[in-house]
Amino acid sequence: MIKKIGYGLALLLSLFVLVLCMLFIRRPELIRVLRYQTPAAETYKIYPQSLVNPADTPFHFVKAERMREDLDTIMVFDRDNKSMPFKDYLEAGKVNLFMVIRNDTVIYQKFKPGYSDTSLTTLFSVAKSMVSMMLGQAIEEGKIKSLDDRLLVYVPELKKNPAFERITLRNLMEMKSGLEFSGLEGGLVAAFLSDEAKYYYTEDLKKELSKLRADHPPGKVWKYKSVDVLLLSWALEQATGKNTASYFQDNIWKKIGAAHPASWGLDHINGLANTASRFQATAIDLAKIGRLYLNKGNYNGHQVVPEEWVTHSVHANADPAVPVKGWQKTRQNYLWWLPQEGINGDFAAEGMRGQRLYVDPLTHTIIVQLALKGAGDYPYRKISRYLSGVPFTYPK
Repeated sequence: MIKKIGYGLALLLSLFVLVLCMLFIRRPELIRVLRYQTPAAETYKIYPQSLVNPADTPFHFVKAERMREDLDTIMVFDRDNKSMPFKDYLEAGKVNLFMVIRNDTVIYQKFKPGYSDTSLTTLFSVAKSMVSMMLGQAIEEGKIKSLDDRLLVYVPELKKNPAFERITLRNLMEMKSGLEFSGLEGGLVAAFLSDEAKYYYTEDLKKELSKLRADHPPGKVWKYKSVDVLLLSWALEQATGKNTASYFQDNIWKKIGAAHPASWGLDHINGLANTASRFQATAIDLAKIGRLYLNKGNYNGHQVVPEEWVTHSVHANADPAVPVKGWQKTRQNYLWWLPQEGINGDFAAEGMRGQRLYVDPLTHTIIVQLALKGAGDYPYRKISRYLSGVPFTYPK
């Protein structure tokens, strides 16, 4: 009897190992998912990088002689609506860097040991907003005729798959492609097998994208998903004749006075950039992206991104198909996040684990946050208005 039980357990174990081996053969990226799990600030280093060179003449923000240390004691909410001093909020969110710039002057900055405003770090989904900028420029240059063009005009390699037949660039920008995509929700096993993990850790993005299936007709259902941005950047590369890093370098990074190199992570050498989540930059240069949009796409008298594109990107119409999040009722628009509640006009680029670029035109404020966790909620609006002497109260 004991021997039979032993044989049975051995058989079950053998079957489990066989299934696992078959799974890893079919989806080799799962080995990296298992090893690295949720990506951290330096996980991008396991993949090849495409370098983005800085400007020949960098722009420098002024640093205030005395920082606004009083900010440490103002009360903000965390994700559980718990009120706490801002310095405790930074600790709870494992914030590595928090920097506030107003009127081109750094007035507050806090760094964890090993971090500074010139440390290169991955920004995760902040990358998506960079893709939006590049698309606006490609349209202005005539490389792309219209957002209403079909994806297949620029990526004819996908014609064999009927899921792509009716998808437009606008559908991708608005995350309404209707394509299948599973996020990290649903528990540990679901996250392990998710599309979110697959597209971060795969070594062949184009191959995986080519196999996508449709869940809904395009233009009907909004869903936050990386594949829409990856397809958009694939179209951009083929329309412009440049890879993502080169186009970004020549059309944005060098034109805004970036002082330090940036990089885009590739799926493999000479492959496609993971524009959904693998953009690396320094905090001080990321702030210059915020400055560009604060100035409606203009850098020191030169229009880098078309003003009309910037205006449309950061002033959203209330599209009921796009759900809101948080008390500030933030909606996504053209791959930026726009609060709708109260006196608005502010906007942000947001990345996993609490990476943030926040811009408040009302107070001429730019905030950069780099974190390992993020404490949730939305303290940026209160901070920008407190430091500017503008009244602010949380909604009840």
